[in-house]
Amino acid sequence: MTLDYLPWTRPAAYSDRPCVRDERVELTYAEFAERVEGAAEQLAERGVGTGSVVAIMLPNRVELLVAMMAAWRLGAAATPVNPTFTANEAEYQIADADATVVVVGQDGAPTAGRPALLADQLRLRPEGAPGAVPAPATRASDLALLIYTSGSTGRPKGVMLSHANIDAMTASMGEALRVTPDDHCLLVLPLFHVNAICVSVLTPLRNGAQVSLLERFHPTGFLEQVARLRPTYFSAVPTIYQVLVSLPAEVEADTSSVRVGICGAAPAPADLLAAVESRFGFPVVEGYGLSEGTCASTANPVDGPRKAGTVGIALPGQTVAVMDPDGNLLPAGERGEVVIQGPTVMQGYLNNPSATAEVLGDGWLHTGDVGVLDEDGYLTIVDRIKDMIIRGGENIYPKEIEAVLYAHPVVLEAAVVGAPDATYGEIPVAYVSARPGTEVGEDELRAHCAEQLTKVKVPARIHLLAEIPKNPVGKIDKPRLRAQMAEA
Repeated sequence: MTLDYLPWTRPAAYSDRPCVRDERVELTYAEFAERVEGAAEQLAERGVGTGSVVAIMLPNRVELLVAMMAAWRLGAAATPVNPTFTANEAEYQIADADATVVVVGQDGAPTAGRPALLADQLRLRPEGAPGAVPAPATRASDLALLIYTSGSTGRPKGVMLSHANIDAMTASMGEALRVTPDDHCLLVLPLFHVNAICVSVLTPLRNGAQVSLLERFHPTGFLEQVARLRPTYFSAVPTIYQVLVSLPAEVEADTSSVRVGICGAAPAPADLLAAVESRFGFPVVEGYGLSEGTCASTANPVDGPRKAGTVGIALPGQTVAVMDPDGNLLPAGERGEVVIQGPTVMQGYLNNPSATAEVLGDGWLHTGDVGVLDEDGYLTIVDRIKDMIIRGGENIYPKEIEAVLYAHPVVLEAAVVGAPDATYGEIPVAYVSARPGTEVGEDELRAHCAEQLTKVKVPARIHLLAEIPKNPVGKIDKPRLRAQMAEA
């Protein structure tokens, strides 16, 4: 198996092509490969070798990619750490992954007692004789990434992804997105998340395309960079698209270079995707997947029928099905748990065989999501199994209520969770934020819901917030909302 996303596997014809850039540096494929080689020597000096783990705690910058590839050059794995983590959060991940060294942006960063290597020290070569590392021998079976889940049900778990997983994911995504050497991805999602790594970096690099990194998202700054850099695609979460379409009408943008936008990590209302296409002129394809599946398992086709409200069809090489609680696969039109098979399914959770067996024990990856497939194989995500509200014995799916709230012209974001109730067991409660410069009241929103939902689905309470809390990946943080509700 040829791992075509690795810089030392690229043919000489790519050497002078643009590879990666950030706000500090721009590198060709040859220059990037040389940076990786130099960084590998420095990591080797600090004891990194086959089977080691390198923790990387950096914002979006080229050195993060250099350090990750350098670890792979040595047969080691990388675990990207959210640079906004507290010391407690960061040191848990570093220690759990048993990192040999931690690449950081500044002195004093948490390292859980491991040696630190400053990103600015990742020079081309250490002083002294070059050639301190053996010839590349990265194998498909080697552990490549440890991606830590958001930990909504306890301490985060390390998702083990091999190079074979990444090879399958980048090949599948490249085919689905029709990526060619002429493409240019503008990365805006954080690089501690597998979506950014696989969709926005490794897929274009596998295909000889180029990548531009933005350290953070700011709506007008993002549009300015689109106009300046002329990317052909980017991947973002629904919140980013919502912010972009909510910009004042006088904010103009040249997005003519963008052939497609990708939306994932959280459900997106169909109206939002239509609004993006109407305002900015490029289609948005919604996809679906988990870190445990190396990022994506379905997507609406770029050049085929896109069904609004669905997350598309299975990506090449993957099988997506719907299963009942007894383990039976269900026919089209019936709701059940979404399950996945294919070469992108993770190796398991690090040092957690019980959790691994729970989600992989029968040969399927159990997602914990409720979904339904139509006759054409398009998947609709109904909700998370654990988010489902049971009111007096009746199942209520928060996503259905949220879709109605999003249809209100003033609503920017909405989240519905179950609240304990002495009579019914649970009742739906909504949290809503309004678009900038607008106002809306609880009574108005309840009346809006009552027009489109049966009485039991109308939120018992609607809390108006300036901003709905998010987790580090940008998803609405329902566990935090539940915790706040319990404290109140």
